[in-house]
Amino acid sequence: MIVTFSTKAYADITMFGDVAKDMLKIMGHSGTIPGAFQPQDLPSALSNLQKAVDSSKAAEQDPQDGEFKPGLSQRALPLINLLNAAIDANADVMWEGK
Repeated sequence: MIVTFSTKAYADITMFGDVAKDMLKIMGHSGTIPGAFQPQDLPSALSNLQKAVDSSKAAEQDPQDGEFKPGLSQRALPLINLLNAAIDANADVMWEGK
């Protein structure tokens, strides 16, 4: 399954279903698809996601060679940008699967 996040304030973001469900759960949502966040719920969702990203950055650093491996921080960045834009515009964020 593919999940598309959308808001009137930003371009759509598409993710694989398992990644999208993980992101939704991190943000404090049940992970059901389809779904939506209302504007008043976005700051908390963004804060939860940002905290998880910050926590994961150390684990994504390879101690052997110091190289950065793709993980939550890279996968979450487009969604973080979408959430910030929706907060600025006081807009809903919706998602649906296909």
